[in-house]
Amino acid sequence: MRLRLPEERPTEPPTGFKIAHPVLSQDGTRAGFTGVSLGGALPYGVVADASCVYGRRHRAPARRCDCGFHCVHERTAAQALLCTAEHREAVLLDITVLGPYIRFERGFRYARQRVRTATVGPCACGARAVALADAGWGRPGWRALAAACAGCVRGRTSVSLAAFARLAGDGLRVAAASGGATATADPGPPEGLGVPELVAEAALLQARLDWFQSRLARLEGGTAQQ
Repeated sequence: MRLRLPEERPTEPPTGFKIAHPVLSQDGTRAGFTGVSLGGALPYGVVADASCVYGRRHRAPARRCDCGFHCVHERTAAQALLCTAEHREAVLLDITVLGPYIRFERGFRYARQRVRTATVGPCACGARAVALADAGWGRPGWRALAAACAGCVRGRTSVSLAAFARLAGDGLRVAAASGGATATADPGPPEGLGVPELVAEAALLQARLDWFQSRLARLEGGTAQQ
C-alpha cells in the first residue's frame, strides 16, 4: 500500500519567495519575469499558470515530474541565491501560492502564482537602482533587464521601476533595495506618482540627456577636426 501525505486545506493561500529575471517585451508594452532554472525559457506574468516544461499533458505540479512553479518558505533562503554569480542580476519576488501545491521541507511546487512584490537590488556600481535597463541578453521577443542607477542607464533601453510595475499590471509593487532600506514604487498611473517616483523619473531622464549631450559633443568635435 502506498502512503500518501495528508491533504492541506489552508484558510489563506500560502506565501513564499523566489528569484527571477525581469523582462520587457520587444515592443516595450509588456513586462514580466523569467525563471533562473527549470522553465527559464518561458517568461510569465504577475499572475500565471504553470505548465509542464517537458511537453507532457499532465497538469502541474505532477508528483512524478519536476514541473510547476517553485518557491522557498524563507525570504533569507531566496536572498542567498542572489549571491551566486549567475543570479546577481535577478530580483527577489514575494509570491502567493495559488491552486494545487506540493509542500517540501524548504518550499513549494505549485500550479499557479501571483507575484505581489519584486525587490530590485542595487546597480552593478553599488548605487541605488532607479530603473531596470537592458541586461544584454534575453529570450525570443523579450529583453532581460537588470538594476541600473541614473548614472549607469546611459543610452540603454530602460524603464523606471514605476513604469515596470504599470506594464506588468495586476497590482505588482516594485521596490528598490539599498542595504536594509527599500522604497516602493507606485504602480498607479503617471499622474498618481509620488515625490520619490518623480525624482527617480527625473534622474533617469537627466542621465539620458547627459549621455546624448556627450555623444553630440564628440560628433561636433570630430566635425571641427575635419
